Amino acid sequence: GVKEALHHASFQVASIMTTTGFSTTDFNLWPEVSRVILLFVMCVGACAGSTGGGLKVSRIVLLFKSVSSEIKKVIHPRSVSVITFNKRKVNDDVIRTTNVYFVVYVIIFALSLMVISFDRMDFVSNVSGVIATLNNIGPGLEVVGPMGNFGVYSPLSKIVFIIDMLLGRLEIFPLLILFSSLFHVRRVKKYEK
Repeated sequence: GVKEALHHASFQVASIMTTTGFSTTDFNLWPEVSRVILLFVMCVGACAGSTGGGLKVSRIVLLFKSVSSEIKKVIHPRSVSVITFNKRKVNDDVIRTTNVYFVVYVIIFALSLMVISFDRMDFVSNVSGVIATLNNIGPGLEVVGPMGNFGVYSPLSKIVFIIDMLLGRLEIFPLLILFSSLFHVRRVKKYEK
């Protein structure tokens, strides 16, 4: 009944947001709107400071406030708009970093989706597979759903999923800084020779 449906829905949302990967039901069988909500929850993820994956709730809030502020500036160009979070003014550097993080997240998502699309799986499996790995959720939808796995994908796609999982778990910027510094060290050594 309704009580059991609410129980399963709340457990799945909590499991997804905390990236535990547990599943008590096959949410592939849920109505489409419920599955779309699960995909959004997968992207949002946990709260700031959590080891859970996703964009993080605080970043999403700052993104919405940033968009709202920009719209106000377009409507009223001379107005001063201050973005606050927890009743504190948010530094412009934090807003800029949040916006850049989101853009890099979208670029990584798009590139990952493009590469794994060569495996000719269905679109929902591909999208949810990238979302699940980039946000460290566990199961996605369709082929990679709670009753499936990622074993049907090619080795190249699995490497993409592994990279996405690393980026999602260790955060995007630290890994990009690591790889850019390694690249920079190689370039410096090349020019020293």
